[in-house]
Amino acid sequence: MFIQLIQGKVGDADGLQKCLDRWDTDLKPGATGYLGTTYGTTDDGTLVALARFESAEAARRNSDRPEQGEWWAETEKCFAGPVTFMDCPNVTEWLGGGSDDAGFVQIMEGHTTNIGRMRELLDQSADRVHEARPEIIGGLLCADDGDSYIEAVYFTSEAAAREAEKMEIPDDIRSLFEEEMQLMGDVAYYDLHQPHLVSA
Repeated sequence: MFIQLIQGKVGDADGLQKCLDRWDTDLKPGATGYLGTTYGTTDDGTLVALARFESAEAARRNSDRPEQGEWWAETEKCFAGPVTFMDCPNVTEWLGGGSDDAGFVQIMEGHTTNIGRMRELLDQSADRVHEARPEIIGGLLCADDGDSYIEAVYFTSEAAAREAEKMEIPDDIRSLFEEEMQLMGDVAYYDLHQPHLVSA
């Protein structure tokens, strides 16, 4: 799997939603290798989107379509400033990956000294985390070819997630959790209170 992170401050929310809806109806059918998108707008008006493709080649093929270029030229006008992109060829799904049943999605972005160890910790703890935190229903750990990463966690609801944050971490996974937090470094959090979940 290949994931592209797209971020930008929204200037015209209604216009942007119309563009996104048009992509879903008009352009998605021709996007070979497209798997889905998770997107939403944060409290400060930033659109954060994770577009999933079968491969980097599939993403490039989509970008190279003339209709995609025309659509993006129109969509870009709906942002109040520059839009940034981060390509992630290294994707790990845990608890089945992203879930279209999520009522709340939290995306974390940062830099790590050891993405491989972060993947190992997720593999070791994912099932146990779900037992202790049943409101967590899926996740994605995505990395570029450097030290940048994105982790997306899918929850049944924001209320359930906030309530569970008050719980003590079970003793049997506390050390794994603490090690992961150290590896995550300084983290930027993007809360998608009303996530849009699109599948191919």
